[in-house]
Amino acid sequence: MPWSPLAALSWALVLRLLALLRPPGLGEACTCAPAHPQQHVCHSALVIRAKISSEKVVPASEDPADTQKMIRYEIKQIKMFKGFDKAKDVQYVYTPFDSSLCGVKLETNSQKQYLLTGQILSDGKVFIHLCNYIEPWEDLSLVQRESLNHHYPQNCGCQCPVPSQPPMSVSGQTGCWNGSSMGTRPSTMSA
Repeated sequence: MPWSPLAALSWALVLRLLALLRPPGLGEACTCAPAHPQQHVCHSALVIRAKISSEKVVPASEDPADTQKMIRYEIKQIKMFKGFDKAKDVQYVYTPFDSSLCGVKLETNSQKQYLLTGQILSDGKVFIHLCNYIEPWEDLSLVQRESLNHHYPQNCGCQCPVPSQPPMSVSGQTGCWNGSSMGTRPSTMSA
């Protein structure tokens, strides 16, 4: 039985409405909200500078029914900026194998050093993914490098603007380190 023009139009409108009401992120690959480097440092359990020695694909869990894989990067830790209370000497970091699950691809066996931020799982494993702040060390500015030791961790109570948005905070000022002083400037938006 052929559809009437009215029925076809009704179904088209219903399908369009369903597409518009689809929850964000459904059917998309890994997406991350932009954040200031200071926010990454403040929200991470671990912040280290390291070289990547090797990588190995390993099962995500010890459950034989679990088919998920992880990449285990063996690292040479150069310096720890945050996480002393949870990990002493990190030898491995783990990331999802699949980039759609926010897995990170790092260069191994090179002289490249990375700044890695991540979380420490309940089993003690260090977990990193694309939404963490992971940058080649040489790409960090001198101000960013110096801020890792002092300014970022000391100012975690602030609200930092993302680079593409104007500053915003409850008090009308931001407290993010901008390189010359604390970035306290009047907000252009109300909270």
